[in-house]
Amino acid sequence: MVSAMKLKTIYLVLCFLGVLLPYWQLGPWLVANGLNLPLLLQQLFANQVGAFFAMDVVVSAVVLLVFARSEGSKLGVPGRWLPLIAVLTVGVSLGLPLFLYLRERKLEEGRAEAKSASV
Repeated sequence: MVSAMKLKTIYLVLCFLGVLLPYWQLGPWLVANGLNLPLLLQQLFANQVGAFFAMDVVVSAVVLLVFARSEGSKLGVPGRWLPLIAVLTVGVSLGLPLFLYLRERKLEEGRAEAKSASV
């Protein structure tokens, strides 16, 4: 089983990949086309395969935001608004590992408090 410290580190690495890999693809497109949102949407939905992936990501983003709000409130995760910003600026590829990192950090904090209380 992956230790809590290692899991937290994995989530943090995935945050960096979640920014790097999508923007690696979007960056050249932005250089070529600028921030042309109508063209972006036209190309995103140019065919059913693209539309499939776009809809999958939109649904995943909504699920993530509902989960992050619910689970974050229940656990008292600090900075639980950050995944919303991450989803709006990058996408699920950053929002999900960021929330999981914040959640793991909070759970780790709770385990440390429980351990010190039992000593």
